[in-house]
Amino acid sequence: MAPVQNLMPLASPNQPGHHRILQKFAYLLSARWVRDALQGVFFIYLARHSTTTYGEFMLALGLGSILLLVSEFGLNLPLVTLLSRQDREAGVALGQVTLLKGLLLTLAILGAVVFIEWQDYAPALRRVMLLLAIAVALEAMSNTFFVALQVQGRQDLQGKIKALAAALGFGYGLTALILGAAPLAVAAFKLIETLVNLAGGLWLILSQPQYRPQWPPVRRLWRTLRLGAVFALIDVAASIYNKANLFFLQRYAGAEAVAQYSVTWGLVESISTLVSSLLLQSILYPLFVRLWQTDREQVPRLAQNTARWLMAAALVVMFVLFSESDRLIGLIFGPRYHEAVWLQKVLVLTVAFAFLHNLAASLMISMGLPRLLLFFYLAGLVINLLWCSLVMPLSPLLGSALAMVITKGAVAALTVGFCQWRLGLIPKKPLLHLVIAALAGLLLYLAADGRLPRELAEALALAPTLALSFHWWRSEK
Repeated sequence: MAPVQNLMPLASPNQPGHHRILQKFAYLLSARWVRDALQGVFFIYLARHSTTTYGEFMLALGLGSILLLVSEFGLNLPLVTLLSRQDREAGVALGQVTLLKGLLLTLAILGAVVFIEWQDYAPALRRVMLLLAIAVALEAMSNTFFVALQVQGRQDLQGKIKALAAALGFGYGLTALILGAAPLAVAAFKLIETLVNLAGGLWLILSQPQYRPQWPPVRRLWRTLRLGAVFALIDVAASIYNKANLFFLQRYAGAEAVAQYSVTWGLVESISTLVSSLLLQSILYPLFVRLWQTDREQVPRLAQNTARWLMAAALVVMFVLFSESDRLIGLIFGPRYHEAVWLQKVLVLTVAFAFLHNLAASLMISMGLPRLLLFFYLAGLVINLLWCSLVMPLSPLLGSALAMVITKGAVAALTVGFCQWRLGLIPKKPLLHLVIAALAGLLLYLAADGRLPRELAEALALAPTLALSFHWWRSEK
């Protein structure tokens, strides 16, 4: 879970109104769809074009995501507060966050150079990794200006810039791939996208005098850094334990293995991220915060109701990803990713862990317990690094998948266990009903497998869980 990035206000304080909030959200969502569609086309084409290059790009982007979190250090959330409360000093607030991010970005890049040298990658891979990682990390700077646009209520401008940047960046990348350019030349797609975002955001902000960055008083820098520190450390810990196995996999099995793992993890993780960002962070988290402050007795009931629906959804998603892994991988990425088929069957376990953990993490933050949540994340990071160091050398591909299952399972056990103790997060009766439905579906599947068409057997397996979900929906009307 990334609790900081998706909590920016969608409406300007001076422009209330439900229809305006939906309109602004639509601008950002449209830009996200444009970018996700272009990104999907690019990476699917790249995966089909070269498994080695695809694996190298995934490795580099994994490193870049860590650098981005280090560079942002949770500062976007404090920036919203500073810009909202200090209208006359907006330039100072923007200046101090920009300066802090610039310093952190420099340190992050230096750390990346040291890490890449330490891993002793081939020269060509080093150049690709540095270019892509730096390009991703630079997003920290453009995000600063986008936050200022969000505070102004100008999500329309932000959406247009991001859509243009994605079109230019991925358009260049696809063209370079089709023309047979070298991997380093193709990798420049990310730098193009980031620079367009940075130039567009900076130009819009500099055109407004009150938002022109000013040199901040030194005494304010440390105070601002502290505001986002806990959330930043949570994000960094989560990013590292989500990406660390990629670097161990590259070391022990090479880029080909990274590609096999990455194609299936991309499918599994995208579903978890969708639920986390759209449902939990954007909708339920603000509601949990408000209820915890105004009507605390309502929090357990809402949390329990959400938990049962997430468990039912997880069962359906896990079964589809497990049973259809061969078709999904083959259809999207082609026949060369045969290892990804069985890897997906292992990684589906992380879906249930992620759904429930993200719910529990949202609850813990709304309860004012981010430091305890950070401790749980750090515990997961230790478990992950120990597993990667001790087990992955023996079986790199299976070890990389189990690293995610064990890490996410351990973190979920801590967060969900805590919320179960405090709030009774998982209600016993719905859980029992779900277990019975799942067992009934399994028996139906085993009875039909090999005797009925594959699609019908899978439909029978899902029928009891879907029927139970329909019963819940009817009872709530």
